[in-house]
Amino acid sequence: MDNSFGNNSTFFQGAKDIANQAKQQGRMQDSYGRYEGGGEYASHDGGYYHSGDAHGQEDADSDATEGHDEDDEIYEGEYQGIPHPDDMKAGRMAASQPMPDEYRDQAELMAERLKDEEQLAHQYESIIEECGHGRFQWTLFFVLGLALMADGVEVFVVGFALPTAERDMCMSNSNKGMLGLIVYLGMMFGAFIWGGLADKMGRRYCLIIALSINGVFIIFSSFVQGYGIFLFCRLLSGVGIGGSIPIVFAYFSEFLSREKRGEHLSWLCMFWMIGGIYASVMAWTIIPHYGWGFSMGSSFQFHSWRLFVVVCALPSLSSLLGLMFMPESPRYLLEIGKHDEAWMVLKKIYDTNMRAKGHPEAVFTVSHIKTPIQMDEFIEIQSSTGTWFQRWLVRIMTVVKQVWQNMLLCFLPKYRMTTLFLAVVWFTLSFSYYGLTVWFPDMIKYFQNEDYESRMKTFHQERVEHFTFNFTLENQFHTEGEYINVRFIAIKFKSITFEDSLFEDCYFEDITSTNTHFKNCTFVSTVFYNTDLFKTRFSHSRFVNSTFLHSKEGCQIDFADDAETAFLTYLVSFLGSLAVLPGNIVSALFMDKIGRIKMIGGSMLLSAITCFFLFFGDSESAMIGMQCLFCGVSIAAWNALDVITVELFSTDKRATAFGILNGLSKFAAILGISIFASFVEITKVVPILLASVALVGGAVLGLRLPETREQVLM
Repeated sequence: MDNSFGNNSTFFQGAKDIANQAKQQGRMQDSYGRYEGGGEYASHDGGYYHSGDAHGQEDADSDATEGHDEDDEIYEGEYQGIPHPDDMKAGRMAASQPMPDEYRDQAELMAERLKDEEQLAHQYESIIEECGHGRFQWTLFFVLGLALMADGVEVFVVGFALPTAERDMCMSNSNKGMLGLIVYLGMMFGAFIWGGLADKMGRRYCLIIALSINGVFIIFSSFVQGYGIFLFCRLLSGVGIGGSIPIVFAYFSEFLSREKRGEHLSWLCMFWMIGGIYASVMAWTIIPHYGWGFSMGSSFQFHSWRLFVVVCALPSLSSLLGLMFMPESPRYLLEIGKHDEAWMVLKKIYDTNMRAKGHPEAVFTVSHIKTPIQMDEFIEIQSSTGTWFQRWLVRIMTVVKQVWQNMLLCFLPKYRMTTLFLAVVWFTLSFSYYGLTVWFPDMIKYFQNEDYESRMKTFHQERVEHFTFNFTLENQFHTEGEYINVRFIAIKFKSITFEDSLFEDCYFEDITSTNTHFKNCTFVSTVFYNTDLFKTRFSHSRFVNSTFLHSKEGCQIDFADDAETAFLTYLVSFLGSLAVLPGNIVSALFMDKIGRIKMIGGSMLLSAITCFFLFFGDSESAMIGMQCLFCGVSIAAWNALDVITVELFSTDKRATAFGILNGLSKFAAILGISIFASFVEITKVVPILLASVALVGGAVLGLRLPETREQVLM
């Protein structure tokens, strides 16, 4: 073989290296060359020829391709030969174009995306300022406020309905406790789920689905008759409403300029207070009216508390209706690369505000908005691929993977300390706030019970013969009594205890009882007809020739029994919700003046100081006053925490991070409620100390968070 072709392998290896370098640097290398020895020249068509040896030409062609991979062949076709002037011009134009993303390093893409996001953040701030703050933001304010109001209602609805629902469904104490916590459990899962999905599927879309789930299962829960299915419906309604807080604050913040954000997010928090007031007023108005319902035999009962539950779905359904006329967040649309849709939304905001201000002729001057480079890999499945179930499964698993990866990004070094500090503040504030707000009514009820028991009448060794009781027996304790041929006809036993007593030839008919017990009693030749004195009312008692006939079914409801207690419960909740109004106003007016960090630290420290005054609360009125003071002081910390959370995270992680932190707060609420409630009849020292220490610790860490009032939304 001619010597000139012996250097081909070296030539092709060098060519391959040049090609790889061209891919890395993103530009074409203009080159042409001439080989000495053998008179070999590069031709315009990209081939090689030898001046006088046709057979050598064939060998050369064979040698040139033998042992080389497809990259070599591509290089020969693209880069050999003397470039045509048009090819050189095209090469220079290609060199000026950005390199395709598939050839670029992931770290390089991430760095470029971060740079794009920073440019977009400042440009978007300028655009929002140009759009102004007006009719559009106020309309969205009320629509999202209703969603936040629905969250406040959900917290109170079970507590208000429980006193009557427990008898309607014959709930035990453990069942009542589970029903009280199940809503928080659902809200915890809902915050995690909807917060993560809102960053991948859109704020408006996810909020619509979440509110739909909440509204549907609230209404379902009002009709179901069994405890198990009622519990399940309340869980799912909690899952639905759990997404409202993370999405609402992330959604609304992206329509606000920097100078308006702190104030108007704080005003938005007032709707949670309005939700508590709404629930209290509706419960006060509806539940005591037993006749506001209907029944279909003994298997289906729709009492007034069920009507109250239906009414509590109205804020959620109203917000859902309003969202149908609201657009998606333009900041989110830009984040996922939908430039044109985002521009249309911003133009709508501008036009709406300008028309409301009397300037319909004003023109939206923005023509192009920066969009960050896209990092996610979207999977598009053809309709002919697999079954519908397989296609949906792939889509669902892809979204789940993206949400999980986004959650992990919140704990990267850039965000790790911020996330952990915020988590501690959220946890400590929620643990103290929810624990105490449930502990206050329990303590008030405890003081009521103590006062009631102090007025109990005691009867010892009484003997009653040939007598008929046809009047209510209440708050009495009978011990070692004898009742011979005594009739109890159509009466109520309320908080009655018989202990070590004898009943002989007695007759009980049409008896309704609450908190009534027979301990170590003997019944001889006694008849129970149409009573609710079930076997559970009798402990260590003996029955001799005694019978139970036509016992009442289910649990008997008498609203008059709990009218005073229910009234006090509604009043306490109403006053507690109303007490946060001054705190809301103060936080809204001073949020941007004193800053988020000082607001959080100051409010939590004042709340901790307030807790120590609880040592002097030894009456119902004192506890009500302490509850109002605590709620009024602590609300400023809640508002500042909501604001700073949306400002510390970038758009692609904002709802996800808020969902994680809000879900953690619901877990803290479950712990606080469970722990504080267990000490109600034991001591109040432990709950007070726990709340105070938690608040002080949260305040100290909160003061180490970065201030964000001068920061644009990233």
